[in-house]
Amino acid sequence: MRFRPLLALTLAFCLTVLTACGGGSKAVDRSNVTYQDIVNTGKANDCPTLPDTARGSISLDQSNKYQLSEICLHPTEVFVKGEPTNKRQEAQFVAGKILTRYTSSLDQIYGDLNVKGDTLTFKEKGGIDFQPITVLLPGGEEVPFTFSMKELEATAQGAAISTNTDFEGSYRTPSYRTSNFLDPKGRGLTTGYSAAVGLPSADNEELASENVKRYVDGTGKMSLFINKVDPATGEFAGVFTAVQPSDTDMGGKQAVDVKLTGQLYGRLEEG
Repeated sequence: MRFRPLLALTLAFCLTVLTACGGGSKAVDRSNVTYQDIVNTGKANDCPTLPDTARGSISLDQSNKYQLSEICLHPTEVFVKGEPTNKRQEAQFVAGKILTRYTSSLDQIYGDLNVKGDTLTFKEKGGIDFQPITVLLPGGEEVPFTFSMKELEATAQGAAISTNTDFEGSYRTPSYRTSNFLDPKGRGLTTGYSAAVGLPSADNEELASENVKRYVDGTGKMSLFINKVDPATGEFAGVFTAVQPSDTDMGGKQAVDVKLTGQLYGRLEEG
């Protein structure tokens, strides 16, 4: 009985500390962390964020040069379009689980932002702009794909970065497999066999897509919705949506559509 006041005081202190810590403006303060602080924690996969009070706007002058930098995309939900159950129904997106640990985010992406009249145009130039990801579907099927933002060209209406700015455009998705990859039967693009040993002839039409390996790129469509802006720092945050093809096993199978949604962060710089 005599320990109850002490327990109550301790609990109140803990709740106060947790509440105060939960109001931070960023998920990861990258300027004050070390490798030991984030190793094996998954925090490196998170994008910075802004408080809900960041509701400003940054006006742009078309006579100046701008760049979007430190762009981070963290996918939080992934859906894969499945086969329809009958001919009368359309294919539906099915929610999947990301199996890739801690390396699903794109980060430190940068590119030029051009202002012309009431139109903004962003062209991606580099950064950690692709990540191989594998998704597990409810039935047990695993779907690999390359989440990408490579060569994104997106446009938005307006002459400012505000909480109503929406960029939309297309981008390139690299092949999930590289040219040196060998399938389980030793077939590859630049190495291995042109046909699996012990199987029917390599010119068999039914096996052509498996025997003849190809480096297959794809095209995705992405939307960036900005809903938080800090004019003092040039930072912005929001959400993104992307629809892109899955892996084709170097031309051996048909790609399926993959839809990703998640967190967006970036910074506007002049010059």
